[in-house]
Amino acid sequence: MNIVLDTNVLLVSVSSRSRFHWIYSTYLSGKYTLCVTNDILFEYEEVLTLHLGRDAAIAVIEAIVNNKNTVCTDAYYKWHLTEIDPDDNKFVDCALAANAKYIVSEDAHFKVLYTITFPKVELLNIEDFKKVLDDLENL
Repeated sequence: MNIVLDTNVLLVSVSSRSRFHWIYSTYLSGKYTLCVTNDILFEYEEVLTLHLGRDAAIAVIEAIVNNKNTVCTDAYYKWHLTEIDPDDNKFVDCALAANAKYIVSEDAHFKVLYTITFPKVELLNIEDFKKVLDDLENL
């Protein structure tokens, strides 16, 4: 299952002390495929460096880039679906380019995706993403 993680979700999931660490650890163990673009990786690095420090940020980025469950894609077409925060468009464009099933985010700016019928991009919050992963394990 291909998904795109918003930066806020990655940030809260990296630390092993976080109650959301299951997001990062299930990715590392191959439960889902993370789709990224260079723009997303740059944002991940910037935010992780700010909050966790340079060494931790580099370690996470290297883990993502080198993980077999990562799809690095180029989003050649810009859909401009998140007008409230145009910086969030990179996640939507990546999801469409990589044929991702979901964007996982807690950012309210993505809620506009619920109203857009084409192109359809499904949005999940962390709680709903957990349910999806649990359902996959129970199959």
